[in-house]
Amino acid sequence: MRPKKHKTTGSSDLFRARLDQIINMKHELVLLAGKIDWDWIDGEIAPLYSENGRPGIETRFMIGLLLLKHIYGLSYRRVEQAGGRGRAALEAAL
Repeated sequence: MRPKKHKTTGSSDLFRARLDQIINMKHELVLLAGKIDWDWIDGEIAPLYSENGRPGIETRFMIGLLLLKHIYGLSYRRVEQAGGRGRAALEAAL
């Protein structure tokens, strides 16, 4: 089943900090993420998902992990560990 889309409201939430206040928006990974056409990638991968079952993991997150692995020469195990601990930070950067 296709992953559910994240809905961004754009409004402030009293109990959550905005990502642009937490991360460096000039970081190389943030800049790279801004240059990737994530909607196009989702469209290309969409036919590979089944209509049944549990929703999949977001394409942006999975592609982002693969990019981190390739760019920094990390093992699958290391990327898995980093993804489990800091998923929100990885999603923000990618």
